[in-house]
Amino acid sequence: MTDQSTPFPEITLKAVVLGVVLSAVLAGANAYLGLFAGMTVSASIPAAVISMGVLSFFKKSNILENNIVQTAASAGESLAAGVIFTIPALVLMGYWTEFDYLEIAKISAIGGLIGVLFTVPLRRALIIEAKLRYPEGIATAEVLRAGEAAKEKTTADASEGIRLIGLAGLAGGLMKLAQQGFTMWHAAVEGARSVGGVIFGIGSGLSPALISVGYIVGRNIAILVFSGGLISWAFAIPIYSAIYGYEGDPMEAAWQIWNSQIRYLGVGAMVVGGIWSLLKLMKPLAQGIKASLDAVKHAQSGAAIRREERDFPINYVGIGLLALLVPVFFLYVGVLESASIAALLSVVMMIFGFLFSAVAAYMAGVVGSSNNPISGVTIATILFTALLLLALLGTTSKSGAAGAILVGAVVCCAAAIGGDNLQDLKTGHILGATPWKQQLMQCVGVIAASVVLGLVLDILHTAYVIGSPTLSAPQATLMKSVANGVFTGNLPWNMVAFGAIIGVIIILIDLRQESMGSDFRVPVLAVAVGIYLPIELSVPIFVGGMIAHMGDRSGAGESAKRKGLLMASGLITGEALMGILVAVPIFITAEKDWWPAVEGLTFLGPILFLAVIYWVYRTVTRK
Repeated sequence: MTDQSTPFPEITLKAVVLGVVLSAVLAGANAYLGLFAGMTVSASIPAAVISMGVLSFFKKSNILENNIVQTAASAGESLAAGVIFTIPALVLMGYWTEFDYLEIAKISAIGGLIGVLFTVPLRRALIIEAKLRYPEGIATAEVLRAGEAAKEKTTADASEGIRLIGLAGLAGGLMKLAQQGFTMWHAAVEGARSVGGVIFGIGSGLSPALISVGYIVGRNIAILVFSGGLISWAFAIPIYSAIYGYEGDPMEAAWQIWNSQIRYLGVGAMVVGGIWSLLKLMKPLAQGIKASLDAVKHAQSGAAIRREERDFPINYVGIGLLALLVPVFFLYVGVLESASIAALLSVVMMIFGFLFSAVAAYMAGVVGSSNNPISGVTIATILFTALLLLALLGTTSKSGAAGAILVGAVVCCAAAIGGDNLQDLKTGHILGATPWKQQLMQCVGVIAASVVLGLVLDILHTAYVIGSPTLSAPQATLMKSVANGVFTGNLPWNMVAFGAIIGVIIILIDLRQESMGSDFRVPVLAVAVGIYLPIELSVPIFVGGMIAHMGDRSGAGESAKRKGLLMASGLITGEALMGILVAVPIFITAEKDWWPAVEGLTFLGPILFLAVIYWVYRTVTRK
């Protein structure tokens, strides 16, 4: 741990500038990944490696500066998740005809800042008292320590990490350019057959980023996500097709059944999972608030507080939250045109925002930020808010569904930042950083990301059309379906109920695993994510998780594991950034066919995909 008597400078000009730039870039990359794959991953490790590489060119740089940079940068990628899981639903449902840049900046900034403030009282309860692991926070601290140790001897380790991220990023980017830009091959391979009138279908995406997502989340979560996919595609779709029949091509019919019925099993499971997570969190939540109030009294008495224990004062947190209620109120007034209902929704948002930010912070401590399915708590928020607005406005309301989405958007941004914030504070706790400085840089990262996310969404929508098969935006599509379904009455409540039953069964299985002391736990939200994700996303995620497992069993050591994390981060970042770059000329020229098509190379996609799998496998198993 850093010497507390002579602490290094943390917030410096170069760290702030680099943190702002990385926050904006990684926010754009994660926005694309989430719209494409339905999942996002933590950018703390690649941000830390990039920071070490850039700051190594300066004579004076230190580990706490690098920690500040990754704190700001990871805020950007987390905020992207909150935005792309919800805000595209406003366009998909026709409430917006295009993405409103200023509205997106306002919604994301408000939600992100609320998330930072909400998690201040949770640091002591979850990191110090509960001693949650925060696996990615620990991994980030180890990467920073390794870089600092290498700097004392040579910069070769840091340079090797940068080269590995760059090489993997180039590979992921070129594959994306070939597939998305020049349409050399399809994004997935899939097929279905009908056996006695029962449909059985399977498919796999050909994206290196999905392999990387699976590698980062690890074996357990990858298995659970894939298991959720099997619940949908190996059981639910065959049963549904056997009972109700189908028409046309089996693969198209399977997708139609999944989209209109089966994925709502995931909604029910997610609602149950969100409530269950909240119930488990009540005790540490109360402890965190009490500890923060005690710290304020301690400071007012004149007693000294150790630097590494100084948070934002809880009284300032309260003032900040009250101040943010004002723009939230006007945001809802603009949609619902009723001051009383807008005031009620503002209170509802604050309650759900606080509770679910706490849930996200707890889940990040247990399964990691990348594994944190905040969409579950967001769906619960949207469903409750939509039912409330249905009771207040009736079924004829044209703005009720949009109002529910906007409440969910702010809560989702707050929850996304909540999980990320605690993960970064865990890193800082290990390294001896100052908590309030990290919390301040979280705010800086939020503002930097909120400035660019509206533009990124506009570029991607112009080029690909968000909601199309190319950029399906699974979470936003689901949020739209839930909000609209409440008001139109066509929400398949029977599927939601069956999903809730599945969620209860999974919780019982997890409790049994816990009582047995098993290291293979079954968090219900991870399975629920798999239920409503397309199977072609779950399969490569499963493969990536198995590669991580084989790497652990190979005995290759921590160095190989770290290389695997860096390679996975590079593949994700390269593919995501290329996806945005491919979209830029289409956005500028408004020509959908700006990139020329190269035909006759369809076979190349699966071959290169298998080559990437082997490359990652060899990297993480080589001793």
